[in-house]
Amino acid sequence: MPLALRTLIDQGFSSASFESGGASVNKAFLIFFGLSILLAIGTAVRFYCVAWLGERVMADLRGAVYAQVLRQDPVFFETLKTGEVLSRLSSDTTLIQTLIGTSISLGLRNSLLFIGSLSLMIYTSPSLALVIIGLLLVVVLPILLMGKRVRLLSRDSQDRLADTGALAGETLGAMQVVQAFVREDLESRRYQNATDDAFDSAIKRNRSRAALTAFSITLIFGSIVFVLWLGANAVLSGDMSAGLLTQFMLYAALVGGSLGVISEVYGDIQRAAGATDRLLELLESEAVINSGDQVLILPNQAANQDCNGVTVTFNNVSFNYPSRPQEPALSNLSFSIAAGETVALVGPSGAGKTTVLQLLLRFYDPQSGEICIENEPTRNLTLDSLRGAIGLVSQDSFVFSASAMDNIRYGNLSASDSDVQQAAEYAQADSFIQRLPQGYNTYLGERGVRLSGGQKQRISIARALLKNPPLLLLDEATSSLDTESERKVQIALDRVMSGRTTLVIAHRLATVVDADRILVLEQGKIIESGTHTELLKSGGSYADIAAMQFSTNDQ
Repeated sequence: MPLALRTLIDQGFSSASFESGGASVNKAFLIFFGLSILLAIGTAVRFYCVAWLGERVMADLRGAVYAQVLRQDPVFFETLKTGEVLSRLSSDTTLIQTLIGTSISLGLRNSLLFIGSLSLMIYTSPSLALVIIGLLLVVVLPILLMGKRVRLLSRDSQDRLADTGALAGETLGAMQVVQAFVREDLESRRYQNATDDAFDSAIKRNRSRAALTAFSITLIFGSIVFVLWLGANAVLSGDMSAGLLTQFMLYAALVGGSLGVISEVYGDIQRAAGATDRLLELLESEAVINSGDQVLILPNQAANQDCNGVTVTFNNVSFNYPSRPQEPALSNLSFSIAAGETVALVGPSGAGKTTVLQLLLRFYDPQSGEICIENEPTRNLTLDSLRGAIGLVSQDSFVFSASAMDNIRYGNLSASDSDVQQAAEYAQADSFIQRLPQGYNTYLGERGVRLSGGQKQRISIARALLKNPPLLLLDEATSSLDTESERKVQIALDRVMSGRTTLVIAHRLATVVDADRILVLEQGKIIESGTHTELLKSGGSYADIAAMQFSTNDQ
C-alpha cells in the first residue's frame, strides 16, 4: 500500500498523468482495492484459525491438568486447597486461551507486518532504515527488563485471585455452619479483604504493564520521528522525492505501530507466563504414592466367579501423617485377617482406626513395615487392581450432583438397572428412592442436598455393594442412621459380608458384637483382641466401653 501511494504521489499527479486522463490514479486505487480484499481474507482466515487454536489448547490443557490432579494422593491436597486448583483450571487456562486466541494472533500479524515493513524500509532508504534499526535495538533491552517484572506481578495476581476462589468455595461448602453461628458478616469481610488483596495485586500489575506500554511507545515513535526529521531534510535538500519520503513514512508508521502492538502482546505473554508457571506446577507434580507393576490376582477370578474374600496382613506397620511427623498414628501394628473373616476395629478417636483403612487403600504408605493382600505387598500392586478389589463406605458419605441411579452405578459402571435396584434394596435405600419425584432418575442436588444424612449413607452403602468387592471397608457405615434404619442396614450388611473379608470401624459396639474378631486400638497399637464375649470376660478396656454403652442404652 505505501508503494501504491508513492506511485500516486510521484506519478498520479504528474503532467503525464493529466495528459492520460488519470490512468495512473485509477491504477493506484485499483491496487489499493485489491490489497484491501487480500487483507480482509487474510484477517478472517487468521482470526478463525487462531481462535480455534486457542479453544483447542485451553480444552486440552484443562483436560491434562485435571487428569493429573485426579492422580495425586492426599498429601497433595493437604498443601493445596481445592479452590486454588479450580482457579488454575478456570482463570489461568482462560488467560492462556486469550493469549493464544487473541494476543498471539495480533503478535504474529504485527511481527509479519514489522518484518515486511522493515524490509521495505531498507529497500526504500537504506541509510534512514539503518538509523531506525540502531535506535530500536537500544529500545528492546529496557522493554525486556520491564517485562520480567510484569511476569512476577502477574504470578502474584493470579495467586491472590486463587485465594479468593478457595475462600469462597470453602465458605459456600459450609453455609449451614456459617449461618448457624451468624457469621455472614465475618465471612463477607474475609472475602472482601481477599478481593481487595487481589485488586491491589492486579493494580500493581496493570501499573507496571501500563508503564511498559508507555515507555516502549515513546521510545519507538521517538526514534521514528527523529528519522523522519532526517528524511524531511533530505527532501528539502533534493536528495529524496516527496513520494519516496511518504512511502518511507508509512513503512515507518507500520513498523512503529506493529512494535507498539508487539510490546502490548509481550505484556500479555508475561501475564500468561505467570499463569503457565502455576499450571506447569500441577502438570509436573509427582504423586508420592507410585503404582506397582503386579496385578492383584483374586480367588476364583479365572473361573469368572465372585470373589469370596482375600487375606489381609499387617506386619509391624508404623506410620506418621506427613502433616504430623512427630506424632505416630500407628506403631509396629501387626495383625492378620483370613479370607471371609469380619474384623472390627474399636477404640477412642485418634487411636488409628481410619488410618488402617487409608493405608489399605494406599492413600498413604507406612514409613516402616509391610501390608499384604493375598500375601502380595500392596506396594507391588497396581493401584487400579488394589483399589478395584476394595469397597469403601466412609463416615462422610458423598453423593454426586446426579441421579440416584447414577450415584449407585458409580460403584460399577457396567451394572444394569436391575442390579442397581437390587443393591439399593440390600442397603434399604430402594423404598425412599421409589418415593422421590422421578424415582431412580431423580436429581439429588449438589452433594446430595435433597437427601437426609441417613439416606445419603444408604446410597453410599448401595454403591459399595454394587461394586461387589472381595474386601469391604466400613468406616462408621451406619453412624448417620436412626435405630430402625440401622437395624435394616445391619441385616443387609450381614448378608453381604457373609463370605467376604470385611474390616469394620465402629464406635457403637452394638454394630460389631457379631464380628468374628474385635481389635481394640489405642495410640496406634492393639491392646486387646478377641470376640465380643471373650473381651467382656477379660474385663479390659473393651469391657469398660461396653459397660458404659450398653448400660446407657438400657436406661
